[in-house]
Amino acid sequence: MTAQDVSAHQVPLVRLDPTGSDHHGEAARLRELGPVVRIELPGGVHAWAVTHHQLLADLVADPRVSKDWHRWNAIRDGEIADDWPLTGMVKVTNMVTADGAEHHRLRRLVTKTLTPQRVQALRPRIVEITEGLLDALPGHALPDGSVDLRHHFAYPVPMQVICELVGVPEHERDEMRALVDSIFRTDTTPEEVLNTQRDIYLLLDRVVEARRKEPGDDLTSALIAAREEEPDTLSDDELLGTLWVMVAAGHETTLSLLANAVRALLTHPEQRALALGGDAAVWSAVVEETLRWDAPIGNFLARYPLEDIEIAGVTIPAGEAILAPYSAVGRDSGQHGPDAHRFDITRAQARHLSFGHGPHVCVGAPLARLEANIALPALFARYPDLALAVDPGDLVPVPSMFSNSVQALPVHLGTPNSDGA
Repeated sequence: MTAQDVSAHQVPLVRLDPTGSDHHGEAARLRELGPVVRIELPGGVHAWAVTHHQLLADLVADPRVSKDWHRWNAIRDGEIADDWPLTGMVKVTNMVTADGAEHHRLRRLVTKTLTPQRVQALRPRIVEITEGLLDALPGHALPDGSVDLRHHFAYPVPMQVICELVGVPEHERDEMRALVDSIFRTDTTPEEVLNTQRDIYLLLDRVVEARRKEPGDDLTSALIAAREEEPDTLSDDELLGTLWVMVAAGHETTLSLLANAVRALLTHPEQRALALGGDAAVWSAVVEETLRWDAPIGNFLARYPLEDIEIAGVTIPAGEAILAPYSAVGRDSGQHGPDAHRFDITRAQARHLSFGHGPHVCVGAPLARLEANIALPALFARYPDLALAVDPGDLVPVPSMFSNSVQALPVHLGTPNSDGA
């Protein structure tokens, strides 16, 4: 037998649920099966998952693996069609799917614009957006008095921030939101997949054209200016791909982070009490523990080996896909201790991988952290009696093997605190 045959036969094969109905139950099963597990994606496509924190951290920093989806044998050999449900998350042209010098070139263009100073300069605007949404929450109450916090708070905070940062005109934002939702879902039909792929680039073309006619203080205008100074800096596809990854990742991760943090605090009263009585450092611990314990992105296709590589005694052949199961590694007891399954904002903050690791660590992580560290304490200061309006077991997961959150987060606001505004 070849190394590939041995690996395929000896390692358990697990079919991942494309509807994401139980991210953490599935993640626990993956961990129990071992550090390296064979998985089946929608459409019968096979890949691998590395379930231990340190092994995954080592993998994503390993120069022997690529981020370029063209290196995936299944795509190169024509086994995956353009209407595959995961296409929009895989076959993109931007810094997320580039290696080496190409990755550095594309990432540098964004980091030159999204500097730490610029991120911090957004603080007053994020506060303004947050306070406006908190003011409006009572007006969104349904007849039973409940308010969907996902739709009316967790959604609009990051969407408004990222659209303003990128330069998406206000009249395009509803469609942008719908397209981001669609791309992260993994229960879509082939027709929906193809339509979403088409509509994303039509919308981004309109955004670029609008900013070309009327430049502003935004990322799109800055990238257009960079292209005019150096025409070879960015191709048309790379420009659109860069804008797309900024909007999609900049929205979806923070949306789920906010929703998951609120859910965690509302279902852990002792942790909530600590947070409400705490300072900025305590709220930062809430954010980091949520990222570890309930990662916004449960799974992500991470790497494609350029050569056969061995991980924990298992040989993964060149050109096969490796999944990063963030829900699994976030609760890895080998990294986070025997109580890794517990939500505990007082735990020593061991590093997590929810924003990635190595050269491809998420460029938007500082912005996501800033938004969460503003929005969460403001929400609980304004509505200190906030409570779930349904049993936690009745919350419905987002139908995605990528996004890990709930479709709605109905709450009762309680009496607002006028001093919390």
